[in-house]
Amino acid sequence: MSNKRRFFGTDGIRGKVGEEPITPETVLKLGWAAGCILGKGTTEHAKILVGKDTRISGYLLESLLEAGLSAAGVDIRLLGPMPTPAIAYLTRTARARAGIVISASHNPYEDNGIKFFSSEGTKLPDDVELAIEDMMQQPLTTAGPAALGKAKRYDDAGGRYIEFCKSTFPHRLSLEGLKIVVDSANGAAYHIAPLVFSELGAEVIAVANEPDGFNINRECGATYPIFLKKTVLAHKADLGIALDGDGDRVIMVDHRGEIVDGDHLLYIIAMDRKKDGRLQGGIVGTLMSNFGLEQVCAVQKIPFVRAAVGDRYVLAQLVEKGWDLGGETSGHIICLDRCTTGDGIIAALQVLAAMRGSGKTLADLMSGLEIYPQVMVNVRTSRRFDIKTSNPVQSAVQNVERELAGLGRVVLRASGTEPVIRVMVEGRDALQVERLSRDLADIVKRAADGAA
Repeated sequence: MSNKRRFFGTDGIRGKVGEEPITPETVLKLGWAAGCILGKGTTEHAKILVGKDTRISGYLLESLLEAGLSAAGVDIRLLGPMPTPAIAYLTRTARARAGIVISASHNPYEDNGIKFFSSEGTKLPDDVELAIEDMMQQPLTTAGPAALGKAKRYDDAGGRYIEFCKSTFPHRLSLEGLKIVVDSANGAAYHIAPLVFSELGAEVIAVANEPDGFNINRECGATYPIFLKKTVLAHKADLGIALDGDGDRVIMVDHRGEIVDGDHLLYIIAMDRKKDGRLQGGIVGTLMSNFGLEQVCAVQKIPFVRAAVGDRYVLAQLVEKGWDLGGETSGHIICLDRCTTGDGIIAALQVLAAMRGSGKTLADLMSGLEIYPQVMVNVRTSRRFDIKTSNPVQSAVQNVERELAGLGRVVLRASGTEPVIRVMVEGRDALQVERLSRDLADIVKRAADGAA
């Protein structure tokens, strides 16, 4: 089996629709190859769930995957628009062989992607993804007429997931008396999220919940929290909740219009769990988690470690350490005691439980975390440039770290999707951080140009 990936990235397969690998030919072959690999070892037809977000291209990709899976002799259960974490949950509870998500998450509608969940509701192991890629190199053969897979709709998938989400909120608590703005990003949770919070008693103002195939993530959702901020203030709401296009990411806004990002959310959930002894281990953040979160964890004696950027790596660290709580600044929050993957609705419910259990506002709960100023500069390079072997860059990093004197961080990271070096500096002094980040970015640019 080859160890070289052609299609799968850190979060499935993604790209612009109509360009490789998101083309009709490749997606059809992917469905067939996935059916061949994932359907092995069954005496009867394997069952695979297929869900999607609200992009116009979802219709095309859904039909292609359905055809490929059927040709491989696999039965298909079509979920329609459904949040990514819902597909993980339903795959596990329906005892399906796997789940397939058609989504490009927070990207614009022109993009789309395909990712897989195992029968346990977790990401596929690397060796299974590689086996699917190897199978895609084989000629597509069709199962005999009697062995072809059948497709049908999964009845009440949305209702089942809504009940599951509600079950993660303490039965003794209620959201009655809270006015909440819920921004579904015109995405997969548009018909799910508002109902979850309203059925728990909240007065819900639902926005960005009218998808048309093109407006997913457009000036709304977790990647554009300014819309949520304006709406919360306009309605004098107690708080706002914004998901991204596939519902696995959440950003919140308090009653003052202050944005509550993933670092704040992790802090609030961890402190609530620590208070009554429910915190299992510590927190897994990423290289981009704010230094302030690391500092407050040290003060609170909460273990804190950093994983590489990406929820896949956060999850791997959680499993390795036997911890439950981790996530990213962008709002991917994983509560492993509640679900197997990042889930924006469930993360928001854990924060709301902390509010209702303590009688405090969202603003009160986040006040104990000091967020350090952080500046990131993207440096475009003409080709792949190895920052680790560049003496001028490494020397400059050491100089910046000396000036920060232990009260900040420097992170240099090559983008996995484009020829860009991300230069990030954070510390207590905003002006100092701005100056150091720009100076360091200039040095990286000169070194990269010199190596071109």
